[in-house]
Amino acid sequence: MSPGLFDLTGKTAVITGGGGVLGGCFGVSLGSSGVKVAVLDRAQDALARRVQAIVSGGGEAMGLCADVLEEEQLTAACEEVLAAWGKVDILINAAGGNLPGATLPPGGTFWNVSMDDFNAVVALNLNGTVLPVRVFGETMAARKRGCIINISSMATLRAITRVVGYSASKAAMENFTRWLAVEMARKYGEGIRVNALAPGFFVGDQNRRLLTREDGTYTERGNTIIRQTPMGRFGRPEELLSTVHWLCSDASAFVTGVVVPVDGGFSAFSGV
Repeated sequence: MSPGLFDLTGKTAVITGGGGVLGGCFGVSLGSSGVKVAVLDRAQDALARRVQAIVSGGGEAMGLCADVLEEEQLTAACEEVLAAWGKVDILINAAGGNLPGATLPPGGTFWNVSMDDFNAVVALNLNGTVLPVRVFGETMAARKRGCIINISSMATLRAITRVVGYSASKAAMENFTRWLAVEMARKYGEGIRVNALAPGFFVGDQNRRLLTREDGTYTERGNTIIRQTPMGRFGRPEELLSTVHWLCSDASAFVTGVVVPVDGGFSAFSGV
């Protein structure tokens, strides 16, 4: 196998939610592989840290302050990328999240769910993927070349208690991934591929308090997840990188419309 299949040198990438744990990890890794990385996030301080990390690792990066739910802001960000680098080869939609009101409280019921928070979570995870594709994906369609990676979840495969808004929105986003893969290939050719990465359970800023205590031990929910994960631990962000690189490269040239789990066996385990 030619090592050139995995070569990403000279490509440009936009990573939404690039200030977060997973998006930031993707950016540093791609930057060190010769990719010019545009980090997109709402938080200026997170942008600055991630851009500095990419540059310190030998990569080239820019920070773009934009909200994935604001199409005008995304369009302005896209214009900055095109002015600087002339193209967008890779779009990774890592922006997403959850809200307490869209999650059942311990001992609560579905009737406790806030519809305002439910709608906000659906908008963030679904529309926050669709809108960046509308903006950055249009440049790919014009060139008939590009790679889009969305971030799915174990919540789409099995019913995970309490997280109703997050689960519903990620399931919709996963369906959109498959739909878009067909749409792009049929109308713009084989050069545009759309796939999703489905991480298992990784401890990040948003779920740390849910899964771990201050002393580092696992909460009851954390222990439940570990028992359902055959490898018996949470994932580490760097364990997603080989799959991201594969999906971005010519090594996956005939792969589109798939969702790749990286989950320590969680999705394969029946629990018995």
